[in-house]
Amino acid sequence: MDSTEATKGKESVQKRSPLDLIMNQLRRKASFTERKKPAVGRLFRPSESRDKRNVGIPEVKESEASEGKENNEPGKEINDTDDEAGSVVGWGRVKQFVQKLGKTPHSQNLSLSHCDMTATDVVDLATLLPFLAQLEVMDLSWNDLVGGSLKALTIHLQHVGKLRVLKLCSCRLTNQDLTALGEALDCIPLIEVLDLSWNVGVGAGNFRHFTEHLQAESTLKELRLVDCQLSETDITALSEALRMLSSLEELDLSNNKLSIKGMENFTSSLGSTPQLKTLKLSMCGLSKDSISILGQALRSVPALEHINLSCNKEAGGGLTMLSTNLALLTHLRSLDMHLCCLSKEDVLALVQVASSLKELRELDLSSNKNVGETLQNLLQTLPLSQITKLPLNNCALSTHACHALATAMQMLKQLESLNLSWNKCVGENLKQFLEPLPPDCKLQDLRLSSCNLTTEDVLQLESACQRGVLSHLKQLDLSYNGSVGDGGWMSLFGKAAALKGLEELDVSLRPSASLSVSPWLPALLEALPQLSSLTHLSLQHWALSSAEREKLEKILRKKNVILECDRLAMPKAADIMAACDISKHWTHGHKGCNQKH
Repeated sequence: MDSTEATKGKESVQKRSPLDLIMNQLRRKASFTERKKPAVGRLFRPSESRDKRNVGIPEVKESEASEGKENNEPGKEINDTDDEAGSVVGWGRVKQFVQKLGKTPHSQNLSLSHCDMTATDVVDLATLLPFLAQLEVMDLSWNDLVGGSLKALTIHLQHVGKLRVLKLCSCRLTNQDLTALGEALDCIPLIEVLDLSWNVGVGAGNFRHFTEHLQAESTLKELRLVDCQLSETDITALSEALRMLSSLEELDLSNNKLSIKGMENFTSSLGSTPQLKTLKLSMCGLSKDSISILGQALRSVPALEHINLSCNKEAGGGLTMLSTNLALLTHLRSLDMHLCCLSKEDVLALVQVASSLKELRELDLSSNKNVGETLQNLLQTLPLSQITKLPLNNCALSTHACHALATAMQMLKQLESLNLSWNKCVGENLKQFLEPLPPDCKLQDLRLSSCNLTTEDVLQLESACQRGVLSHLKQLDLSYNGSVGDGGWMSLFGKAAALKGLEELDVSLRPSASLSVSPWLPALLEALPQLSSLTHLSLQHWALSSAEREKLEKILRKKNVILECDRLAMPKAADIMAACDISKHWTHGHKGCNQKH
């Protein structure tokens, strides 16, 4: 090559624009990616690239693509091939990263919970966000090492402006993480769901590091702070933040100790959330006075549909003050106060307003012993025709209460879930509950654990199956009913074909019991192929021989059914050693006898 040609070559290099250099780098990356493929793959590169265009790459709407072309300034050209190559390379990196963590890549839903992510993984994820422009859901929950390194991710959230759901449960978040998350809120203006549950670092006065960055008219609709050890200072910060969360529809503060002062601060700002539909305060240590304070605040949230005050064992006596304002919640669909040590007066106070709760669908008063005495009064005022869920387990139901419930079964036309477990009076009386069930019964979940059921009760259940009234049943719990004879189980499994929708079946015995499955196992084995929807079978504390277990597991393995049963008892080491000693002693003595003879 002469000097003139060399000079022209240098000039051409100097005249290359920055855009040319960038495009060249993209080509090099694409080339490097292609070089990493096996030789056979390179031979079929055209068809492979066509597949990539159709599968796995984040979608771009045609309208957006056309708008981009129309808005280009005259004289500028876009190299679609280079753009597509960059997209392919970027999405390939995303797929590789997600699959390395044992998850399935998706352009709109990034689920990386329980992945043992490290701080390095967080940094790597941050570099991939530019290739996840369509991302709407990001779940990094249950990764302890995310805490302390969240800022490396949040400073790149501007690349995922469509993000609507962010879950960071149990990530050991620190106050620095909360600050970084708060500062990044402007980058995700469409965020609707934020879950920071099970992060102790959110409490201890640190929550303000996040809330001080909230802006008025926030789009946040769901905020979950379960078991964050919120202090009074944190509750104060939350109450101030509620004034900017006018769109909030769900708030979960369960498992956080709320003092009287904390409740006063919290409820004082509820009026700023007129769209609040779900309020969960389970296991918050609420007292009778706390319930009274909440009752007064219910006037300011008329849109409430779901209230969960369960597992507040000091709340007994508070429902009498809460119920007065419950009548104002005309949209209330579910009320959960199980395990609240409700008094007889509490239940009677609920009876007074039950007729006003015309939208009520679910009422959970289970594990309250005094419900049994007043159930008849309650059933007379509830809107039974639209109740879908009625848990009455462990309510000390009397025979009189059982008769009242049996009479009401005819009106419970929409009932989908009935739990009568741990009520001994159900035994020998199951027929009363099953006979009124209509042919179009919608019952999906029936739980009768530890109800002292007899063989006759199970025969009545088999009769109900035969009539087709349990055709929609998905969960059936008959555990801890050791008084049922073998004939009852044989008869029930013989008619199991009528339970084609059954997904979970539990016939376990108490830990202290141990009976053989041999009499009725053949009936179960014959029924299993007909239970096409079954996914879970529990036979705990029933005695199975190794051959019986092998037969059962062989059938269940083909159906991908999970089996819960006791492991075969293994001989103890001491017993094995003793058996060996006896064997040696016997052999030694036997040889000695032979020598004498």
